[in-house]
Amino acid sequence: MAPLSKAGAALAALRSDLAGEVFAPGDPGYDEARTVFNAMIDRHPAVIAQCEGEADVRRSVLFARDLDLKIAVRGGGHSVAGMALNDNGLVVDLRRMHQVTVHPGSSSVRVEGGAVMSHLDRATQPHGLATTGGRISTTGVGGFVLGGGNGWLDRAFGLAVDNLLGVELVTADGTPLLATAEENPELFWALHGGGGNFGVATALTLRLHELPEFSIALLMFLPETGPEAVRIYRDIIATGPPEVGGAAQYITGPPEPFVPEQLVGTLVCAVLVTYAGGEDDLRKVAQPLLALPHECEAVSAMPYADVQCMLDVPPGLRNYWSAEHLTALPDELVDIFCAHASSMPVPTSCQHVLFPQGGAIASGPGEYPIPYRDAPWTVHPFGVWADPADDEQALQWVRDVRADVRPWRTGAVYLNFIGDEGRDRVVAGLGSENFNRLARVKRQYDPDNVFRYNHNVPPA
Repeated sequence: MAPLSKAGAALAALRSDLAGEVFAPGDPGYDEARTVFNAMIDRHPAVIAQCEGEADVRRSVLFARDLDLKIAVRGGGHSVAGMALNDNGLVVDLRRMHQVTVHPGSSSVRVEGGAVMSHLDRATQPHGLATTGGRISTTGVGGFVLGGGNGWLDRAFGLAVDNLLGVELVTADGTPLLATAEENPELFWALHGGGGNFGVATALTLRLHELPEFSIALLMFLPETGPEAVRIYRDIIATGPPEVGGAAQYITGPPEPFVPEQLVGTLVCAVLVTYAGGEDDLRKVAQPLLALPHECEAVSAMPYADVQCMLDVPPGLRNYWSAEHLTALPDELVDIFCAHASSMPVPTSCQHVLFPQGGAIASGPGEYPIPYRDAPWTVHPFGVWADPADDEQALQWVRDVRADVRPWRTGAVYLNFIGDEGRDRVVAGLGSENFNRLARVKRQYDPDNVFRYNHNVPPA
């Protein structure tokens, strides 16, 4: 840490130089600027630099290096471990950098590093184009993509990282560079799952796909019907085309117009079937599920960007999530999954979810550090609650789910679905050989491990 006199002068210069805004403890707006999605995170950075562009990012990184400050990078702020913040360091806050530029002729889009999913999806939708995005509209595009990126379109269009065409990056010494398949190819490889370990992603270019129609079927069942509904959904995924996706989940019945009053605030099994196409084809695929007695349903064509908002959880709640990728989903495991719904805190915003994989995920590029491609299913206990008094119950519920599905786990994990679970889980999320290769890339671009507030790969 630099002497106070030097730090004060450097902070004054940073305030003067940045086109964006700088916050320090005591400044009006500081507490709002340091608030992230997970209310369990309460950290106090020394400086928050809200950058307006690449020049601001470079200036902020050099400021932190000069004062020997730790650096965290904030995009959407959705990291469940609070990796967008640190204590007594610098936060490079990208939220003002959210421009999205669609290039329909080349079926690509340039997304600035602070954009969230709604920025991306609303920009591409008028062109009848889309790419795989997260399932919550306020998730940051940068962290989502560089961490792998699965969503409603992944079985049809591949993981988000499979659609990555280029990354504009500011490295630990303030150098701006471009990573593509032709330029800095080893760094480009590392950015396919290696997350924020190598610099600040100021912009990403992604491949787009034609998506003129998108349809959903959302059905709710009483908990006792859940096991049968999950099995039918499992079989639909196994026999259906890659255009079909969605999730099977236990949730608290939401206060929506199509949900009967007696289900609101109670535990329900909800099955969402998504389809990258029209409603008629969706109904054919989902017919076995529609034939099962259910409490309510919503079936229609729906703009993809609107579907992306369906599972939005408001900020300011307490969060703890994890995940396991599964080798299979036999009846025994379906029963175990459904049984854990009874111990899920209700009523809360918790979601007990099974996501299908396969399709374009499994057939995607095998050379990237994505070791979970071949898993057909992912279980994702997503703990979200309001009262700190429920902390112990919610955390234990997530841990119990992981423990009881262990006989079927592959060992690999999608790192965006978990918090700080230790080095071994980071290695499992990247693959051991990939981890060593990533460490060598890290040594080249960030030898001092400046960018360590992430699922960290220390330099070799």
